[in-house]
Amino acid sequence: MKISIAIVEDEKNYNNALKKIIDYQQDMKVVAQYFDGSDALRNLPDVSPDVVMMDIQLQDMLGIEIIEQLKKELPDTQFIMCTSFEDDENVFNSLKAGAMGYLVKGESMDKILSSIRDVYNGGAPMSFSIARKVLSHFERKLPEIKGFDELTEREKEILELLSQGLLYKEIAAKKFISIDTVKKHVGNIYRKLHVNNKVEAINKFNHFKN
Repeated sequence: MKISIAIVEDEKNYNNALKKIIDYQQDMKVVAQYFDGSDALRNLPDVSPDVVMMDIQLQDMLGIEIIEQLKKELPDTQFIMCTSFEDDENVFNSLKAGAMGYLVKGESMDKILSSIRDVYNGGAPMSFSIARKVLSHFERKLPEIKGFDELTEREKEILELLSQGLLYKEIAAKKFISIDTVKKHVGNIYRKLHVNNKVEAINKFNHFKN
């Protein structure tokens, strides 16, 4: 099974360059290309790709708005921002909306390809500068713990394994359950802890342990 990818990027040369490199890989395939936000918003639910490479500043809307509107409709689709914006507002609004990765344009194609594989397997790939920004933000502002007591023992076990850096498929193998079951548990964890992504969930878990 190839990883199915949609590209939402209004810069045609970059969009086509991404498609060419991705399609060259044996384990992934571009199933849709969109050059404006409204087209992506209208058609992505029918395509339901594994991964979406999303630009932030599209000509007709923000990529963040697309994620906010589609995340519930596409719970199994992972969104990676691929943009030239590195400011706090765009980074954190993207993560709050449900993006699981954030890459700065200019990253090598190798980094982009490994990020697609990473996010597909349950990772949260980020450019180095973005990861530092996220970590320093959480050091400044520790979130209050809500909902930890609501987690089942199995959900706590999965959260512990996520915090150790294990991918979904590794957790599935360790607990003798399917990847889909892991994803369902992770969705319940996010809902109970009132978080939108893995980084926030792990941060809350670590804060609780300490």
